[in-house]
Parts: sequence; structure tokens; C-alpha cells
Amino acid sequence: MTGIWGSARTMQAMATPWIGDVDLYLFGEGRHRRLWDLLGAHLEESGPSPGRLRVAVWAPNARRVSVVGDWNNWDGRVNRLEPVSSSGIWAGVVDGGVQVGHRYKFELETAHGALVLKSDPMARATEHPPDTASVVTSSHHEWGDQEWMQTRASIDPARRPMRVYEVHLASWRPGVPTRDLAHELAEYVHDVGFTHVELMPVMEHPFGGSWGYQVSGYYAPTARLGVPDDLRYLIDHLHQTGIGVILDWVPAHFPKDAWALARFDGTALYEHADPRLGEHPDWGTHVFNYGRHEVRNFLIANALYWLEEFHADGLRVDAVASMLYRDYSRDADQWLPNQFGGRENLEAVQFFKELNTIVFEQHPDVVMVAEESTSWPKVSHPVHEGGLGFSHKWNMGWMHDTLEYLKRDPAHRRWHHHELTFGLLYAFTERFTLPLSHDEVVHGKGPLLDKMVGDHWQKLANMRALYGWMWAYPGAPLLFMGSELASPHEWSADLGVEWGMLDHAEHRGVVSLVQHLNRAAVEWPAVWARDCEPGGFQWLEADDADHSTYAFLRWDDDGRSAVACIANFTPVPRDGYRVGLPWGGEWEVVCDTDSRAFGGSGYASEQRTVSAESVPWHHQPTSALVTVPPLAVLWLARRA
Repeated sequence: MTGIWGSARTMQAMATPWIGDVDLYLFGEGRHRRLWDLLGAHLEESGPSPGRLRVAVWAPNARRVSVVGDWNNWDGRVNRLEPVSSSGIWAGVVDGGVQVGHRYKFELETAHGALVLKSDPMARATEHPPDTASVVTSSHHEWGDQEWMQTRASIDPARRPMRVYEVHLASWRPGVPTRDLAHELAEYVHDVGFTHVELMPVMEHPFGGSWGYQVSGYYAPTARLGVPDDLRYLIDHLHQTGIGVILDWVPAHFPKDAWALARFDGTALYEHADPRLGEHPDWGTHVFNYGRHEVRNFLIANALYWLEEFHADGLRVDAVASMLYRDYSRDADQWLPNQFGGRENLEAVQFFKELNTIVFEQHPDVVMVAEESTSWPKVSHPVHEGGLGFSHKWNMGWMHDTLEYLKRDPAHRRWHHHELTFGLLYAFTERFTLPLSHDEVVHGKGPLLDKMVGDHWQKLANMRALYGWMWAYPGAPLLFMGSELASPHEWSADLGVEWGMLDHAEHRGVVSLVQHLNRAAVEWPAVWARDCEPGGFQWLEADDADHSTYAFLRWDDDGRSAVACIANFTPVPRDGYRVGLPWGGEWEVVCDTDSRAFGGSGYASEQRTVSAESVPWHHQPTSALVTVPPLAVLWLARRA
């Protein structure tokens, strides 16, 4: 073991055996998988030395490092740390007097003699912003989600249903404490029928208006949610209610705040020194230096930390496109090509491959979702097949084309019929998630409802049709909180979800529709079981542009049950519309988005079943005459 000398407080030499030769070797290689055990501040609450704190931090270019905090009057002369061989780590022990809740920082002397105070990059708790100190913490949470975790491990995540409710915790029920919120959120999500929640970043961030996308404390849940065990309690309770939890994760960039990661030891440690590589013009932030193995280790260990210490069921990786391209959102003189003269960020590509390989080696039952908006190939393909290794990719093309289509006057939709069919040309090249996320209802974009055309009733009808189409389309649906209410206003993190919409029958009807779609997906897994297989989807009618009508089949695994989706995107009802079906007999109308129960007109309310007769149509052996209501989607289902 490698000894280190600490605790200048007592001026006694004290060995710190938690850092051994293996730790140093793995750290030097950039392969220390539990970096949070090696670095940071760790308190002994009981045993022979209660109140003793062991501390370690990576600052290879500092002249001197001390830990300062509430216990030593923030005096940098008291608890000086010592370098650990040539690793760049400084470590030491505070031999007593420290308690959970004590604040601390590192005082560093840079190579130029300047003194800087920095929060701990590995801090597991922080002060409530705008205060910036790290906080000594210890977890006492006893997990109760063993059944969930065992079941999760037994199911291939590629075959697991995923219908996602995206949540900004601070504004879902503003002011509600996290442990109370856990029960309210779990009850609501379970009742509406989503399988997962995706939490917008819960890591500490200085500016609340960034919604967590400018992270300053990668290992610390934001103090806005309480103590770290409060977040553990929330995830645990969601699991015990049968709901998975995906965390938004931001390895693309970090803020320039002087007390955090930026120029941590007086040099560009986590970021590139050259602003053409190390600064992001869109967000005014620093870009991680993915070519540095200690930085990759910091981020990969961080991903494992949330999966292991908080039982997250996966990560949604933000802004992947900005990482893949050196010229992303940059003018010609603002970026540098790679060594081959190209625009690809080869270090970031290697980072993704390493990240996903390690995550799935250790946690094969989680998901890794890429928010990637370009045509980069094989994002959700295994690394050994030349892919980036993610399990899913956001289908931004589907989102854009679908919303553009629904913005158009129905009289003009016939000229844009391809906007809804084009996506099927690439729908099976990746394992897709269909996102209607917070990005579509902020920054002046307005709510989803305003993207629909017509009067208020037609807007709601279009929105209901959108959801009926989306839930049947190949890919896992994701809906941002409040969109299930057809909220009439753009989302505000200060005001939160407009729960008052539930007092209006037509908005309550949209929630009922989403609930119904989720329940129908449980009964009829054909609409999701083969989302990434071409054999799970079959066009019946893709060319009826004159009527702006579409029809397709979704097939289950064994081909013995099917769901037919028929969509009419005009306000004109289609009586006697013939649709081809694979089997004769009675087909159940399992969803009609125009139902009165959902706030619709009930135009085809008497149509509970349709009878398929031996009239070949749409390349099928049988067909049925169907009434398709205006601005509506029907699902017909039958088992062979």
C-alpha cells in the first residue's frame, strides 16, 4: 500500500491506506470504476475514530492544496494535503471534529502563486445555490426495490416496454418536498400508465434557469431536492410502484463558474486550453477534454455512480451531436479539424464507445439513450458492430416532420403527405425513442397545442390524433409533463404544470386518452414489441394523399395478433373507408381518439367492432368498411 501523510492539524504523521497501488494504477490508466470511493470527502461516523474525514482531490498542477471548512474555521494552514506519488492526487486526513452537514472547499495555490477556493469535483452533496460550498454527507437509505432490480435483471431491456414521462422535478409540484413528491408522482405516473419517468438533470447546477443542463456538481444531487437520500427515496418509491427511472446526464459541457471545475488547479484541467476546442459558443460553457484519460474516467465513473448508488435504470445523454462534431454550431474560424482534417471529434467518439461498453458490461439491464439529432450512423448499434453502443436514440427527424405536418392547414396536408411517411424509410436503422420533450414547449416555441391548427376543438382533435399516431408508430413514446393535459401555455419552470386544466372536460379528456393508449399498449404489445424490426410494421395505405389518410399494421412477435392503425388528418369524416386486414372476422375498435370519453365528437361511437370480409384489399386477403372520424386515429385489433 502507498502511505500518504496527512492531518497537519495535529502535526502528526498519519497513514492513509485507502489509496493503494492498485488504486493508483487504475487511476493512472483512467480505469478506476469507483472513482467516488477514491476521491472526495468520506466521513467516519462511527467506529474507533468518529468525526474523522479522509479527503482526496486530483489537482496535478497545484503547488499546495488544503481542505478548509466549518471545522477548521476555513483556515488553509490547518489541514494541508500531501501529493500521492506522481498521480496528481492530493490526500490527507482530518482526524476528528467533522460532522455530516459541515461545509468545505479546497484551497489551492496555483503554479503562479494565486490562491483559489474550489468546490469538490467529487462532492456528493452541496449547499443550496447560490451558495457554492461542498457538504459532508453520508447515506443511510435502506433500499426496498429488490424485487424491481431482480425483475429488471431478468428482462432484456431491448424487449421491455418503454413509455416515458419526462419530468422537471422542481416544477412538477412546486414547493412539495421530495419525499412527498415521490408518492404523488408515483401514483400519477402509475395511474396514467407510463412505464418510466425521465428526470431532467438532478445533478447540482448553479443557475436554476438552466433546468440542470449546466452541471457544476456531477456527483451531487441538487440541494434544491433536499439531501441525497431524499432522491434515493424518490427513485426507490418509483421502483416499488413499478416505474423505471431514467436520468438526464450532461457530459457535453460544464459552466465557467470560477469556484467549480473551470481551470480547477489554475490550468485547463477538465477542459481544453484552446477555446476552439474547449468552449461552447451556444451555451457559454466549457467542453470536456475527452482525450484526457482522467477526464474520461471522471465522466464514466460518474455514469456508473448514478446507476449504482441511486439505482437509476438508465441515462439519457444530452447534446450528443454537439460532442460528435468539432464544428458544431461554430463558424469556420472557431474550430480545429481532427488529425485527419475532418470535423468529427474522434476523442468524443472513443469516449462514447468506452462509456457504453463499460456501462453494459457492468449493467446489461439498463438503457443508454442518445439525444442525437444528425445522421451519424449506428448510434444505437453495439460497439463491436461499429456503433457508438447506445441502446436508444431520440428520433428528432420524426418529431420535426410530424409537428411540421400538423402545423399545416388540413386543406394543404395533401401536398405534404410524405412528411408522415418519410420516417419509415429509416425507422429501423436505430432503436428510436419518439420525443415530444421540454425542448418543444420552451424558448418561445409555445405549447404543443399551439402547434396544431384550427379552432380550439380542432387543435385538441389534432393533438389527440397525434398521440394516437405516436403510440402506434415504431419507437418508444416520450411526453413532457403537462403535454398530457394539452396545456395551453408554454412551460414555465417557475409556474410548473397547469393542473387547473383538469377542471376542463376537454383537457381532462386528453389525459384520459393518454391513459387509454398506455393501457391498450399493455393489452396489445404488437404496438411496441417489434419497434426496431421491419417485420413488425406493414403499410396498408401510404399513398392516399387526396384524403390525408394513412393505414398500417403492427405485428406482435409470433404474428398471431395485430393492430391496424387508421389515421384521418382532415376534418372530413371518412364513411365506408375500406381497409385491408390479414384475417376475417370481428376486429375490436380498441382506440378511437374522437371518442366522447376523450373530448371528441363521438362521430363513430356506435362502431365497437368492424367485420372483415373476404374482399382482398391493400394486399391483404380480407378487408372491412370502417368509419374514420374527422381528425382522428383508430386502432383495430384482433388475435388470429
